[in-house]
Amino acid sequence: MDEPKIRVGICDGYPEIRGRLNGVYRTNGSLLTGEFTVRPREGSVGLYDAFGREILRSPAIRLVAGGRETFTLREVTIGVRFHWERREEQTFSGDLVFMLSGQGALVAVNEVSVEEYLMSVVASEMSDEAPFAFLKAHAIASRSWLVAMLRRGRDRAGGGQETEIRREGEIIRWYGREDHALFDVCADDHCQRYQGITRRVSGRAEEAVSATRGVFLIHEGAICDARYHKSCGGLTENFATCWEDISVPYLSHVSDSAQPYAPLRTEKDAERWVLSSPDVFCRTQDRDLLRRILPESDRESVDFSRWQVSYRREELEAILREKSGIDFGVLHDLVPLERGPSGRIRLLRIAGSKATLAVGKELEIRRWLSPSHLYSSAFIVSTTRDPSGTPTRFTLLGAGWGHGVGLCQIGAAVMADKGYQDEEILGHYFRGTALVKRY
Repeated sequence: MDEPKIRVGICDGYPEIRGRLNGVYRTNGSLLTGEFTVRPREGSVGLYDAFGREILRSPAIRLVAGGRETFTLREVTIGVRFHWERREEQTFSGDLVFMLSGQGALVAVNEVSVEEYLMSVVASEMSDEAPFAFLKAHAIASRSWLVAMLRRGRDRAGGGQETEIRREGEIIRWYGREDHALFDVCADDHCQRYQGITRRVSGRAEEAVSATRGVFLIHEGAICDARYHKSCGGLTENFATCWEDISVPYLSHVSDSAQPYAPLRTEKDAERWVLSSPDVFCRTQDRDLLRRILPESDRESVDFSRWQVSYRREELEAILREKSGIDFGVLHDLVPLERGPSGRIRLLRIAGSKATLAVGKELEIRRWLSPSHLYSSAFIVSTTRDPSGTPTRFTLLGAGWGHGVGLCQIGAAVMADKGYQDEEILGHYFRGTALVKRY
């Protein structure tokens, strides 16, 4: 196979995009450089210079780099709908395309080669200072996920959008990761973080990508859908807990440790696990290592392995109304009905005075119970009640950050720091796979 080129959606649904061309770009026979603004204009895209003069108007505008030129976009939103959401100025290499979304807002797409894209992904997902074996493992996993996702998109036109199953007393939803109509992948956590060349500080991410160029994780001859998350909490999760009800052998439960821990099967198991301090890779207390592993935005969180969120009952009732669109009335109980082997809840019963409903899967539970997202659905519920038995406070005690499927980023980085090589790290999290160079 040849190295693919991909389309990365950096801005989606913006009313205006401002930026700078750091070098000379070509468009429609013209040469452009310097400051620019893009706005919707009468059903087309309008490109304006630093003085507000219209340079070009077209249904889509393509700015083509002649070589190593870069472009800078201002006020790019990262961490969309997560607790670290913010806006940043970011710089990218490659070509730049502006178009309109179906709602008439602006979309900015970066067209770039896979290997160039991966250099920014690896440096955006984790710190450029992380152990080199981990950076190589991440490059292989990210490359594998990307190409597997692109092939799924071609094989299943429109596949992968939100899936909803409604039964009496139940709402089950899960979300695919290839639901973008105007580009292949977005630049945020929904797909893979892609925050431009500004994250590539030391050049070690580029070195890791170059050292693994064209190398993929393979299972039974096919490129693996190599998913990953920030911290499993000590046990990784099965694919079906988070997405469709199928078995993916290499996306199955493993212990994040040299010695195996038993999967969690009962509520007592989950309670003991969440309240324990297991000897697992991702439960590192080495703050210097975490500083070297994590990008700056992720360092705002104190602990990824174990966490706690507490709500007054009325506060949680308001969050549930806003996030689910359902008025549960006075909230009586949160009851886990089904868990995966990592303790992540796949079906949760929410019982109130006006409505009782079971919700799943993993991500939908996290969305309903937080103004942004809970770290994970691997939590137990502690309920404080007044003398009449009415709840006054719900405290969620949890483990891990993310869906828990596949590679545990913090665990893998700790493995590398302990001397494990990239192939050993990948073999630990993706059982039964092999590394194969495809280009």
